[in-house]
This record gives sequence, structure tokens and C-alpha cells, in this order.
Amino acid sequence: MNLELKNKVIIVTGGAKGIGEGIAKLLGAEGAIPVIIGRKEADNNKTVSEIVSAGGQAFQVVAELTDPADCERSVKDIIKEFGRIDGLVNNAGVNDGVSLEKGSYQAFMNSLHRNLVHYYLVAHYALPELIKSKGSIVNIGSKTAETGQGSTSAYAAANGGRSALTREWAVELLKYEIRVNAVIVAESYTPLYESWISTLDNPKERLAEITAKIPLGNRMTTTEEIANTVAFLLSPRSSHTTGQLIHVDGGYVHLDRAIK
Repeated sequence: MNLELKNKVIIVTGGAKGIGEGIAKLLGAEGAIPVIIGRKEADNNKTVSEIVSAGGQAFQVVAELTDPADCERSVKDIIKEFGRIDGLVNNAGVNDGVSLEKGSYQAFMNSLHRNLVHYYLVAHYALPELIKSKGSIVNIGSKTAETGQGSTSAYAAANGGRSALTREWAVELLKYEIRVNAVIVAESYTPLYESWISTLDNPKERLAEITAKIPLGNRMTTTEEIANTVAFLLSPRSSHTTGQLIHVDGGYVHLDRAIK
């Protein structure tokens, strides 16, 4: 299927590593121009170089997305470079473990800036160009908003906000024919996930316990599988899909994990 993404300029926040990297590389392979916004230039350039080496196009902007001024500047830099924006993937964030019992006001607010506020800001600053292009927005979310996880109040709250903003923006932007959807992730083995699992006692055994509870194939979702759905939602091929929270998770959230 031709996704009709050739030469489309698509922002991918946090696109240098993990799920964002998978999305950026898939978009590059589909002929789009993924524009990575990330805090580390070396990481950004590494992924851009790999996309270009594979025959694609890519660009990067260095920004600290917890800084509202950087959010605005990064979008302006992209518009200056390309003159348009055709899509936005809000992806950057981290499950930072700010709990109710041991957290604090400042830690909670900092986590919201790391995981939610920049979703709003980047979309806000990109919106005039998205209106012109009738582009699409895809927000990456997490199961934590629906299942809970324990000891991660701020991250769960941020992901609840991501899902709510997806539905809210889908309604607000109907008049511009801008589609807004979310891809909800459960268990995907990224560098951040690996760092987290390594902090646990008996990490190999714990990882095996987790994957055993993923109904489809008893395995982690790959970043490419997430990216495939994101690319479809960005493309005109999903022209009548908006306001949806699509779980790419092997059935983790909605199927009974007692299935044998």
C-alpha cells in the first residue's frame, strides 16, 4: 500500500531513540522527511545519518522540550527550513517514577513538563502549518493511564492527559479536517525499558514474567510494529479515522491475561 507520505515533513519528538527512532526510520523508509526534535544533538544526528544512509531524508533540531521557549523555537526552525509541516508525532517522555507516597509537588510538576506539557506546546506552535497542510497528529500514549502501574503517579496522569487531549483536539480540529489519534503502548523493549528492568531484582526472570503475560505471542511489541500504525494514522489512507486510541500491545490491556 502506498501511504502517500513522500516528502511530507513530519515532526517526531524524541525521535532519536526507542519508539521515536523506530517511527522516524519507518517514516524515512516511506519517503517522508522525519524531523527529530531531541535534546542531544549527537543522538539526533546518529538517527538522521542512519535514515540518510538507508536512502531516506531526515532533519533534526536540538531542543529541551521541558522549556516552553525551546518548543516554540524548534517549530520555528523547522518552518524556516522547510516552509511547512505536514504531520506531528508527539512521542518524547519518560516513565520517571514520581509516586504519590514518595513524590513531591515539584517532582510531579516537572514530570508533567517532561511528559505532557510539550505535547500541547509543540502542537500549538505547529498548528498554523498543520491547518494549511491539513496534516495529522499522532500522540504516543501508555497503558499506565488505563491499568495503573504503581509508583508512577505523574507519568500515569500525563498519559491520561495525552489520551484526553487526543479526543479534545480531534473535536476542536474537525473544522480544519485535521485528524488526531493516539497509539497506546504497553510493553516495548526500548533502551529506557532496558534501563528500568535492570533496576529490578532478578531482571531476566522479571522480564520473562512480563512477556509471558502479553497474550499475542508472549513477546514485546517491536518499535517497528508501533511505527507501522503511526505511519498509517499519519497517511491519507486513514482518511476517516480520528479521535481514536489505538492499542498496539499484543492484547495486553484488553485481553484477559489469564488466557492459556
